[in-house]
Amino acid sequence: MKGKQLSLVSSILIVLAALLIFASLLFPWWKMEFWAPQYPEGLDIIVYPDKLEGDIDNINALNHYIGMKNFSEENFPELQFLKYLIAGLAIIVLSAAFVRRKAYLYVVLGLFVVGGALGVWDLKRWLKDFGTNLDPMAPIEMAPFVPPMFGENIVANFTTYSSLQTGSYLVVAAFILVLIPLWKDRKR
Repeated sequence: MKGKQLSLVSSILIVLAALLIFASLLFPWWKMEFWAPQYPEGLDIIVYPDKLEGDIDNINALNHYIGMKNFSEENFPELQFLKYLIAGLAIIVLSAAFVRRKAYLYVVLGLFVVGGALGVWDLKRWLKDFGTNLDPMAPIEMAPFVPPMFGENIVANFTTYSSLQTGSYLVVAAFILVLIPLWKDRKR
């Protein structure tokens, strides 16, 4: 039974992973930037686990013309509880450092994968909803579209660029730190 216990170094890596997850709560996770001739300085939407920042009012004023719903924290109920799910994941990861069992670490990795997949699905769902459920009575008629999760897109005279931000990268780094003990202690 002792052979399935993780090493002390592995436990330290797992503690670092938990700290990165906690730290991710302080940083933005995703961003969409908008450029157009009339906005050469650009506009942006910055998404944190619990709030939206950026040029939300300006973007909503422009989106009104094509019939897109307003971006607001009220329209994204996930922002009210997402930080608690992320903190919960950090606590579960931290507990793995003290349990020090490979089987438990596999469960933690499963939670990571499921949580990450649900997060990507949720973002994709919202982008599709915002881009395809346009008000038919809007001043400007536009074909439905789906803003990209990552990368560049052109809609009318706006070029958009979507990207992961620091919070997401911290969680990816944490995931890698949780994977390392399985490789490092593979013969234990």
